[in-house]
Amino acid sequence: MAADPSAAAAPADPDGPDAVRFTWNAWPRSKVEASRCVVPLAVAISPVRSPESLASPPLPYPPLRCKPPCSALLNPFARVDFAAKIWICPLCFSRNHFPPHYAGISENNVPAELFTQCSTVEYLVAGPPGSPAPLPPVFLFVIDTCVIEEELEYVKLSMRKAVALLPEHALVGLVTFGTQVHLHELGFSELSKIYVFRGSKEISKEQILDQLGLSGGGRPGFPKMTQQPGVQQVNGMHPLVTTGVNRFLLPVSECECTLSTLLDELQPDQWPVEAGNRAIRCTGVALNVAAGLLGACVPGTGARIIALLGGPCTEGPGVIVSKDLSEPVRSHKDLDKDAAPHFQKAVKFYDGLAKQLVSQGHVLDVFASALDQVGLAEMKLAIERTGGLVVLSESFGHSVFKDSFKRIFEGGEHSLGLSFNGTFEINCSKDIKVQGVIGPCTSLEKKGALCADTIVGQGNTTAWKMCGLDRNTSLTVFFDVSPSERSGQPGHQNPDLYIQFVTSYQHPEGQMRIRATTVSRKWVDGSTNTEELVEGFDQETAAVVLARYISLKMEIEEEFDATRWLDRSLIRLCSRFGDYRKDDPSSFSLHSNFSLFPQFMFNLRRSQFVQVFNNSPDETAYFRMLLNRESITNSVAMIQPSLISFSFDSPPSPVFLDVASIAVDRILLLDAYFSVVIFHGMTIAQWRNMCYQNQPEHQVTWVHLLVSP
Repeated sequence: MAADPSAAAAPADPDGPDAVRFTWNAWPRSKVEASRCVVPLAVAISPVRSPESLASPPLPYPPLRCKPPCSALLNPFARVDFAAKIWICPLCFSRNHFPPHYAGISENNVPAELFTQCSTVEYLVAGPPGSPAPLPPVFLFVIDTCVIEEELEYVKLSMRKAVALLPEHALVGLVTFGTQVHLHELGFSELSKIYVFRGSKEISKEQILDQLGLSGGGRPGFPKMTQQPGVQQVNGMHPLVTTGVNRFLLPVSECECTLSTLLDELQPDQWPVEAGNRAIRCTGVALNVAAGLLGACVPGTGARIIALLGGPCTEGPGVIVSKDLSEPVRSHKDLDKDAAPHFQKAVKFYDGLAKQLVSQGHVLDVFASALDQVGLAEMKLAIERTGGLVVLSESFGHSVFKDSFKRIFEGGEHSLGLSFNGTFEINCSKDIKVQGVIGPCTSLEKKGALCADTIVGQGNTTAWKMCGLDRNTSLTVFFDVSPSERSGQPGHQNPDLYIQFVTSYQHPEGQMRIRATTVSRKWVDGSTNTEELVEGFDQETAAVVLARYISLKMEIEEEFDATRWLDRSLIRLCSRFGDYRKDDPSSFSLHSNFSLFPQFMFNLRRSQFVQVFNNSPDETAYFRMLLNRESITNSVAMIQPSLISFSFDSPPSPVFLDVASIAVDRILLLDAYFSVVIFHGMTIAQWRNMCYQNQPEHQVTWVHLLVSP
């Protein structure tokens, strides 16, 4: 099916200055009319998108909040009485007095958070006087050594590059594992000192701390772990500074040589593997030890466990397949028939690990580089709930792994802006309820009047924990309309609705920040005024929201038929908003705001998110995790690839997803997000093979065309 070229012709910044996109930019007032819209009332937001998009630099003072239980932040939509020094909250209509330090406020002297263009502002949060500086970010590397020597050399090379890119003050640690888990004590530079844990036995956090001498009582020969006086709480947790930090986690500037020596000495796992068996790999115990170490040394401080996995777990907790090669790794068919004996137990283990990491405020990143599955389907909970990154490749020598791994640690304009320890909160007008969130976060179970009865994703709360987030992180928030009796009475109807998103997080530079985004949209009467509904429909956002919604339902509902559900939804949407004459199919037409939506649904129902045939459970988990966390623009490319044409006669332009777009004098660039394909037409390929690009007379036009994609 061909795609309209305009699908790829997106504006420079389709998400706008607030990084917020609505499925419907005008909302019906009643629950019945909302259900007739078919596409859910939802918002996609990137909580900490690049600060360059902000209209104001970070404000060096704390935000002003409305009185409880509202607690919304002061924003441009508030009504201000400059004479009485009072502001009225647009969400709850409470009257609030400005504090004394706002005494100079006037119509000609307005704080930045009241500027019309500052619907998104960021505040710098200073700690109490005398509080210690926040600890630097922590990177704990967990390396799988059950790989061939060539693969391990690729890992060593990437590790050296990564350490060189880290800030000198960043803390690093190293765990290696195969049949057993080895925790390296970087603080003991005289010789290589390692703590060994059995890979076949599940070990509790307390046992880990006892063995490392990090428990309250300490081990014989080790000092007792103590908390420094005067240390304040950060996000409800104590940033303990203990002797254990300097034993296992050291600044890059102090341990770079030691780490380099350890990498030089690192060998593939020496445990013999019998013929017909898989390598004995204890991934679960390794991650358990890493989480326990961080929990003892740096709870509440931004830290990432970066796991480099080269195969499936075959030993101890988290095992996904037996050692016997005659037993295949579970498939989708096995999961459907409940014929995967290890699956539920492994999921339960990683669910517990996820809860531990979330309580500590730490992130799990996974780089899976193997031809076989490594267990991403089981780890999905731990990765997604901590906001971790995931990369799937065939080898540690593949450019997908090497480039992605390097990208995490790059600074400057290529930086991902990795942030830590975030909390995401929502406040909204009284006639709106929050159903839940789909994305890399965990519910904080903050229940209240704004929680809807219907739950979608992480619901029954208005606050979520985001242990890890970056500039590209996106969340999808689902809403419900629940008008009160008074709001439906004449004279009490507010024409506008308001939603405020507040994200507090630890910036990559270390300081805590609060970012508040307040948006407003119009209420409309959906029963009589469908024109405003149609004009406010965002078909790209709607397609992505439905993709995320059905991916969730496919995971939690065994009998859910995604294809039929999509077909019925499209039929209902077209019958509601399409123009047609009964019994005359040729008369059917859709508004331009809906014209691409059927094509999106056509491609979605055939995509890897819905059709899991020929994909492994790990691949499906990988695809869905990225779909749930990427921006709308990137997610649309996952559903419907963009095709760009390059030629001598015209500038780069989108073309139809059709064989008719192929021409002998064209270069085509297909961007499907997970893969990029460059196609040279016959004439272009012949010129390239004849090396025209090396001839001086063709340097300007021909070379420019060749390198443009």
